[in-house]
Order: sequence, then C-alpha cells, then structure tokens
Amino acid sequence: MTDSKEIKLYATHPHPCSYFGDREAQTIFIDPDMSPSRLLYSELSRRGFRRSGNHIYRPDCKRCKECIASRVPVMTFEASRSQRRTINRNADLSTEVLSAPSAQAYPLYERYINGRHRDGDMFPPSREQFDSFLGESSATTAYVHFYAEAALVAVAVTDILDDGLSAIYTFYDPDLNKRSLGVYGILWQISHAKSLNLPYVYLGYWIRDCQKMAYKTDYRPIELLINSRWVRLN
Repeated sequence: MTDSKEIKLYATHPHPCSYFGDREAQTIFIDPDMSPSRLLYSELSRRGFRRSGNHIYRPDCKRCKECIASRVPVMTFEASRSQRRTINRNADLSTEVLSAPSAQAYPLYERYINGRHRDGDMFPPSREQFDSFLGESSATTAYVHFYAEAALVAVAVTDILDDGLSAIYTFYDPDLNKRSLGVYGILWQISHAKSLNLPYVYLGYWIRDCQKMAYKTDYRPIELLINSRWVRLN
C-alpha cells in the first residue's frame, strides 16, 4: 500500500469560486494517474479529501476556509420528524445496487440537470460530462438505483470505504418534488452503512453561508473537520 506521505499533490491555479461570486478558489489533488487502494482512499477521506470522477481533491483556498468536510456517525444518527416522513413517502420504492450506471441513468441525469441546475457548472449536461464525473469509478463505487414500479426515479452514487460510505452524488426525477428524493438518497445511505456496520457516511463539504451546501447539518449528529480534528455537533 502507498503511504499517504508518498502521495504527489498538485495544486490548481486560482479560479472563480463555484459558491461565492466574489472569491477565488484553489484545489489540491492527488496524482490523477495514481489508483489508491481502498485503505488509502479511506485515509484521505478522513483527512477531508473527496472524489469527483478520477480526481481526489480537497479545497486549499488561501483566504477562505468555508468548505468544511462533514460526515454522519450513523450509529447515533436520529432522523428528524421531516426525515421520517420522507422515509415513509418513499417506502414503495425498490432498490438495486449496481457496479455501473444502467442505460436509464444518463437520461435521468440529463433531465435532472436541465430541471434543477440550469444555473450551475454542469449545465448543459452531456454524455461526456456524465461519464467523466460519475462514470469514472473504481471497485469501491456502487450505483444505487431507486425504482417506482419499473421507472427509474433516482440514482445515488456512493463509494464504499473502510469506515463508511462516501456520498458522491444523487440525481433524480425533477418532477417528483414531493418525494424529496435527494434527502431520501442520503437517508438510505445512512441506513445502508449501518446495516454494513460501517460507522460513517461522508457527505462532502458543508458551507454555512451557501444555501445549496448548508443542508448537511440537517443530519444530526454530524461531525465537521475543523483544524484537522473531527468535531461532533448534536
């Protein structure tokens, strides 16, 4: 196994921040030609790294520390009343866990981006973009397909780590707002991690002052990586 001290790290040039229009961002990432073992990937996740496509990265902005890695300790997680209602609303869904996205996945992704993220970096969607962002996977990646009868309504992409699941991305039918499928995808992963006796679900970066990233503290208790220490908020 490669020791984390031997990893080559690279830094991007400063570029416009995706979350704050008045700031620049910078990212460090491991050598993209390297294929880390699950053990090493798990260690990097504990240090605040995330995967996007074949890149494992961490924000490294010089003047801003808003992006804070987050994870849910699943053994002590307690669903809120609203989250329990979401679980009940989706009790009719069936689930299939695959090692690659199905043929139905990309059309659903395309509808999702067009319906929910026309103002985001991923618009307009393309097959090439989908393949590089979500199709790039390893032996640790699972594609959780949710069906209402025979119709695919959501896909949660998750990486299986030594100490938990890393929730990479969830996309869903944008016409089914009442189901709260994005929330349900996270709740399903919390339940699944618990069934596998894995202690955490890593949710990516919590950003307090960014509405689309602040939701992660809705899952309690939650742990935030602050000054290289995981701090629990109940």
